[in-house]
Amino acid sequence: MRAIIIILLIFLALLQHRLWFGKNSVPDFLALESDVARQRIDNDKLIQRNKVLYADTDDLKSGLEGIEERARNELGMIKENETFFRIVSKKNNQSFQTENSPIENYQKGSQQ
Repeated sequence: MRAIIIILLIFLALLQHRLWFGKNSVPDFLALESDVARQRIDNDKLIQRNKVLYADTDDLKSGLEGIEERARNELGMIKENETFFRIVSKKNNQSFQTENSPIENYQKGSQQ
């Protein structure tokens, strides 16, 4: 009887060792669980980004407003008979003052 108890205790110790230190142990499980949580967060962000991209493509397919908005924002286009005003901050204004603007170059050329 005593031998059976000793064998069972040794078997239990080996199983516990495998549970805590072996392959696919508890620390491995916890690490994988945190990796899965992080991946779910990344997937949620990508799903949200894809929804925005699908909405953009649907908008571009359905009407001219989306195309016009892209042309204005990305290409700097303006409509006919429309006035465009550029507001320059003081930081950027100093760099413009050192260089001749296209308007100043045009005015200098017409005065000569």
